[in-house]
Amino acid sequence: MKKDKRIPVFKNEDKEREFWATHTPLDYYDTKNIKGASFPKLKPSVKSISIRLPEDMLAELKTLANEKDVPYQSLAKIYLARQISLERGLLQVASKKRERKVNPQHQNQ
Repeated sequence: MKKDKRIPVFKNEDKEREFWATHTPLDYYDTKNIKGASFPKLKPSVKSISIRLPEDMLAELKTLANEKDVPYQSLAKIYLARQISLERGLLQVASKKRERKVNPQHQNQ
């Protein structure tokens, strides 16, 4: 069975819908024009680390995670993210206070 590799031009959406109801795009897929792709600068979004925790802290984390019905590693990430945000917010407030002491003209702004 010889395949016609060209997709026809349709007069309207109804004709196109009828055509694709009885055909598959795979009939028009040409493997001869495939080009390989590489992503050399693509980095994984997560990185595995190893962290040592006291056994009782890990047990408490697992208990809390179980109560919240989430994996304990996910809960640890949530807690870390929350604390980092809190620290960043406090650092920004502290730096603004220092800036006001250094540059008193900013107090009126």
